[in-house]
Amino acid sequence: MLENLITELKLRGFSKETIKSYFYHNVKFLHFIKKTENEISETDVKNYIAYLMHEKNSSVRTIALVKAALKFYFDEILKKNVVTLKTPKAPKKLPTVLSKQEIKNLIKAANYLKTKLIIKFLYSTGIRVSELCNFKVNELELSEGIGWVRSGKGAKDRLILLSECLRTEIEEYLKENKSIYLFPGHNGPISPRNIQEIIARTARKAGIMKHVTPHTMRHSFATHMLENGTDIRKIQELLGHSNLQTTQIYTQVSTSELKKLRSPLDDL
Repeated sequence: MLENLITELKLRGFSKETIKSYFYHNVKFLHFIKKTENEISETDVKNYIAYLMHEKNSSVRTIALVKAALKFYFDEILKKNVVTLKTPKAPKKLPTVLSKQEIKNLIKAANYLKTKLIIKFLYSTGIRVSELCNFKVNELELSEGIGWVRSGKGAKDRLILLSECLRTEIEEYLKENKSIYLFPGHNGPISPRNIQEIIARTARKAGIMKHVTPHTMRHSFATHMLENGTDIRKIQELLGHSNLQTTQIYTQVSTSELKKLRSPLDDL
């Protein structure tokens, strides 16, 4: 019956990662409870969530994901209304952002042209790592200084910006790269894990003490665009956020205005 779950997720345009995650958590739940879908009760759901929280010490974020996966299947698809429990809210942490100098140091620390271009591309466009992995050469419009993310999160297409210096470097890079993918791996597109390792390794070499991931580049892109005076709705479009509230987190991260303030200690 879990085939119904996969079919519904596909029809609603969920990403492959979400489909895989929702399927996984529902399978784990059914294996734990040892009942069929039709036999599941609200108590079964509560017992499983309590087990994850107190026996497995699962994080609040994991609990939220499991709850969402079970609710989608049992309440939305099977209409059982059994996932009604309240769980702790995930802490709202501000994203990690690199300063412009740290971005420069990161680019400078890149050993290879491909590494340097991956870092620059992530920062220039604010693209998600999964989108970068699947980005194809024919989705570039170098003469216009733009590119297109096809079927991004939520199955949406969107425009991305390319800096002038990046366009020139990509043109040179493409003379050697014969793959359909902008950044190919050994067999097909490069993997997200590979990019994560590249970013982490280069950040260590650059002496950056923050936890740097590909998503850190996306956060930095959005924050620096905001600090440069870009309208937040335009940033929302470039990031591919469906909700403006998601983009507004960067108004809390930006420190440009706060840095202009004077400490009262300096007035003593």
